[in-house]
Amino acid sequence: MPLIWILSLILLFPFLIFTFFVQATTFSFAKLGLSPQMAVFVFSLSLIGSVINIPISRKKIIVHEEERYFSPFLFYYPPRVQEQVIAVNVGGAVVPVILSLYLLPRAPLLPTIIATIIVTIVAKALAKPVPGVGITLPAFIPPLVAAASAILLSPHNAAPVAYISGVLGTLIGADLLNLPHFKDLNSHAISIGGAGIFDGIFLVGVVAALLA
Repeated sequence: MPLIWILSLILLFPFLIFTFFVQATTFSFAKLGLSPQMAVFVFSLSLIGSVINIPISRKKIIVHEEERYFSPFLFYYPPRVQEQVIAVNVGGAVVPVILSLYLLPRAPLLPTIIATIIVTIVAKALAKPVPGVGITLPAFIPPLVAAASAILLSPHNAAPVAYISGVLGTLIGADLLNLPHFKDLNSHAISIGGAGIFDGIFLVGVVAALLA
């Protein structure tokens, strides 16, 4: 009997962790000023939207030189050309930006701008283009930097300042300022707000809500 209970707990543990994460995240969005129903909707849309990418640009890029042709006079390496698609991730860019605009009237403008600049600088410094993957960024750094900046610059309105600066600073610093490097990633598709950036942006909402 004890063995059955242990096995049951092991099997249920991932489900319990996921349920706790959903409850905590939904509660976090609610503390940002959303109604419980809207908080559930935003959370669900963010989660589902993380796998939805909206193409905004297509261009031909030269990936590398491959097959070698030899003649008595020269070596020739014909380039391989492929199409690279740049897309915007719904869960990691569209939804957070819309929520940031919704929270903007509740945040003092100057502290929000300064905090966004700080997060942008940190995100740009830590973001790494990884060929075949995209732009990667340590997930916990942007939320913590945004939270610290918000507390220092606007202690009475820290939550909306932290969320807005965390979202916009991460997107600008990690993705938009690295647009010139996208062609070097050798990836068929690059997602703004997706890949290694989504986790950091998603955690921004949780950390910001802790300040509410």
